[in-house]
Amino acid sequence: MASSQLFFVLAILAIVAPSILATDFIVGDDKGWTINVDYQAWAQGKLFVVGDNLVFNYPEGVHNVLKVNGTGFQECAAPAGTVALTSGKDVINLATTGRKWYICGVSKHCQVGPQKLFITVMPASFAPSPSPTTSAATTSSVNGARLGWMIVVFGILGIFI
Repeated sequence: MASSQLFFVLAILAIVAPSILATDFIVGDDKGWTINVDYQAWAQGKLFVVGDNLVFNYPEGVHNVLKVNGTGFQECAAPAGTVALTSGKDVINLATTGRKWYICGVSKHCQVGPQKLFITVMPASFAPSPSPTTSAATTSSVNGARLGWMIVVFGILGIFI
């Protein structure tokens, strides 16, 4: 009986855990997606993993978000057929690992702004130890919520074991 309950709980956790552990990253924090923000500095020290979301907040009609490749990022140019996100609250789910590049395609915002972001997305199971150059505040803000949910999950498991 106990083993069937454990199996049931583990099956539910396997389905639900990725969404529980996901983090929404507000690009640019309180400044949002705009010009004159160093997005590489903003991304530095953050751990982006599969299942997380990037949230681009900006006044609708003033900016947009284009997903591009490395060349498009360097040249501030989106390939033909690239669909711009324009809602002012664009949420991009990081569904795959690897490098991701985003630019603003309005006017010369990418070139002059420079309104562009480059990140690397790690597998969901990736949980490195903080490097000596990573601040304690960054580590706790990025990994603290994930650790908190893991404690809750293991606490739930403890009830059924």
